[in-house]
Amino acid sequence: MIAPHNDAGDPMNPTIEALARAAGLEKALAEFPEDVTAAAEQALNNAGAVKFPTDPAAEPWPPMRAGVGL
Repeated sequence: MIAPHNDAGDPMNPTIEALARAAGLEKALAEFPEDVTAAAEQALNNAGAVKFPTDPAAEPWPPMRAGVGL
């Protein structure tokens, strides 16, 4: 298997490649390696902004029920 390369011919970061393959993005890696790299870098750079709830039963937004809040 040939590893994806960017436009400059540099090999892709192995961590990003492994994460993309684990996510089932083989076709995207083959056709659009620059886009996969850009998306992964953006996600990794913003991972610290995600706030995790302290209560495991808490929902991040109100429950979605028909007729509530109308």
